[in-house]
Amino acid sequence: MNNKTKCYIYTRVSTAIQVDGYSLDAQKDKIRKYAEFQEMEIVGEYSDEGHSGKNIKGRPEFMKMLNDIEGGKDDISFVLVFKLSRFGRNASDVLSALQLMQDYDVNLICVEDGIDSSKEAGKLLISIIAAVDEMERDTIRVQTMAGREQKAKEGGWNGGFAPYGYRLEDNHLYIAEDEVDIIQMIYDRYIHTNDGINGVANYLNNHGYTKKLCQNGTIPGFSASFVKVVLDNPVYAGK
Repeated sequence: MNNKTKCYIYTRVSTAIQVDGYSLDAQKDKIRKYAEFQEMEIVGEYSDEGHSGKNIKGRPEFMKMLNDIEGGKDDISFVLVFKLSRFGRNASDVLSALQLMQDYDVNLICVEDGIDSSKEAGKLLISIIAAVDEMERDTIRVQTMAGREQKAKEGGWNGGFAPYGYRLEDNHLYIAEDEVDIIQMIYDRYIHTNDGINGVANYLNNHGYTKKLCQNGTIPGFSASFVKVVLDNPVYAGK
């Protein structure tokens, strides 16, 4: 007869590529070793890849886990996470999710933080750490936005691949001479004819113009959507 304590494990990364120590595989490895050491049986695994910890509703696997707990699917006693920050970074969401779990006699263990909500003062520690994590997230966001604003003021580029008609060099945009004729033609046709975006695309395709295939445009030929993206992009107005 198996008398092991049943548990779920939950892992999360906010981006598809995560630093060592926080990758999904690294989190799962640590949690599984902990469960084995504590003689717990893992009966369910939930994992959100590329989802922020800001809001639990934006994490489908997390919500599925809570629904399974509410439904008493596996009669578990614990949810194991690598760190509390993987469970969530919004203090209110963390505490409300934990309260829901505890209403069904399920507690949270944060392996790396050494926190067990079933222990005395465990929930207090969770509330403190969750508040600190939320402050840290907000601080990073503010600093990131401030850095981007300063970079933009200095003429730097914050937008990933360079728009068609430009090349990116040292984080600054420069006109790509082998693409600029296309951009000029798009604006010229749109402004001085009644073609519309479909007509402009057809004109380019039917008059020998070729689109350079690059990181931001890998589909050969010109489409109405490509023309619209060019016309809607404020970068071409010097902004």
